[in-house]
Parts: sequence; structure tokens; C-alpha cells
Amino acid sequence: MIRLDVTPESAGWGYSGLRIVELAAGGGEYSCSTGGDEVVVVPLSGSVAVTADGEKVQLDGRDSVFDGPTDVAYVPIGAGLTLRSDTGGRFALATARATRRLPVRHIPVARQRIEMRGAGNCSRQVNNFATTDVLDADRIIACEVLTPGGNWSSYPPHRHDDLEEIYYFEVAGGGPGYQRASGVREVRSGDVVLIPDGWHGPSMAAPGYDLYYLNVMAGTGERAWVIEDEPEHAWVRDTWADQEVDPRLPFGKGLHR
Repeated sequence: MIRLDVTPESAGWGYSGLRIVELAAGGGEYSCSTGGDEVVVVPLSGSVAVTADGEKVQLDGRDSVFDGPTDVAYVPIGAGLTLRSDTGGRFALATARATRRLPVRHIPVARQRIEMRGAGNCSRQVNNFATTDVLDADRIIACEVLTPGGNWSSYPPHRHDDLEEIYYFEVAGGGPGYQRASGVREVRSGDVVLIPDGWHGPSMAAPGYDLYYLNVMAGTGERAWVIEDEPEHAWVRDTWADQEVDPRLPFGKGLHR
């Protein structure tokens, strides 16, 4: 079952997309053609077998987004794609319109860059699985960010006007989170915020409610994550050198700062 479907057409832009698929336990399946989109399959909960271009990639997945990083799969344009899950679960298909065709790939956690970014109440964990330093792709850039309750991430506010960005949120315990873009809005599990351009951030985790978001980015220029901090707040970065990383990080067994 498709729970969410953001396409470039529905978003009113040119490249970035996101689909959330829910599969039943006992062999639930979902099939589609990737068409003109390259795809990164990200298990949000559960494990899944990804079949494309005659290749099968088994993703171990995780129980929830707060239980640590997950392995992911890259699927190119022009492929038939099938997901099949024995455990059941929810799976994100992060997409970008592309022209260069690359092979199917499995990106295990060991090949990802798990980063503790910021310090103090700006501490957050970034799981880089489809960033430019981890995955060779045509246009897509994707990562996930986990913010302990009471902390801010996507801060200082910044912009990257050549990249269209999707934020997909989940909040532990059913609580609220908050996102500043053009104004501040409350977000809950399953919500998305679209950032076509302009200043955005922070993403705010309410005290007691850890915040997760999946970022999907793509655009017209070179595949690079180049940001500009909002000048009024850029000084905040300089304060991190004198602070410790939040001891609640990292999320996930076996991970160390």
C-alpha cells in the first residue's frame, strides 16, 4: 500500500520525489517501473528483498528508524523494481529524475558515514547513505537525521537554492516536532515538508520526543551539497567547539561516537 507519494509533478518542481510503501507481513509485495527516476530504497521498519534488473538485494532493515542505521539499495532509471517483505514494514523510495544509468547496488551500514554533527543542544546524528562521498549516483542526494528530544538540527538556518529538498518526519512516542521554512509548522510522523529554495531550519525536537527525518535532494546543477548559512545565525557553529556532543547519541546498538 502506498502511504505517501511525492512526485516532481505534484511538488511543482523538477527532480526530487519520495514514496512511502507499507507491506504486510508474510510476503507483501510492491512492484513498479522506475521510469526516469533513480531510486534509493530505505527500510523505515522491517526487512525487504529488492529485485531489479535481474538482481536481488536483501536489506536487513531495522525495527524502527530510532533503532540505528539501515542498509539501503540503489536502483537505476529504466528498471522494473519489486519489493517483497516477510516481516512486513514501511519502506521509503527516495527518487530523483536522472539521465545517467548506473548499476543496482547494495550500500551496507559499514560503507556509510555515520556522523555526529553539532554539539550541546544542537547535537544530532546524520546517517549518510546516499551522499556524494558514499554513493555514485546521477542526481540524488539522501540521508537521514536523528535529533534527541529538546535539541535542534538543520541549524544554523541555511539554503541550497540549486537543490529541491524533501523532509519526511517520524517522531518517537507520537509527539510533535517543528520545522521552520516559510514560517514554522508542527510536524508529526508521516508528515512531509517541501523546500524548493530559500532559508530553512531549524528542525526542532520537542522535549521528550526524539525526531527523525529523511532528506531527499536533487537539482539542476552539479551533484553536490553546498550550503550557505543564514548570516544572522552563522555564529552558532563557532560555539560547538567548546561543547560536548549530546551523550544520548548515537542511536543504534554497536555505534560509538
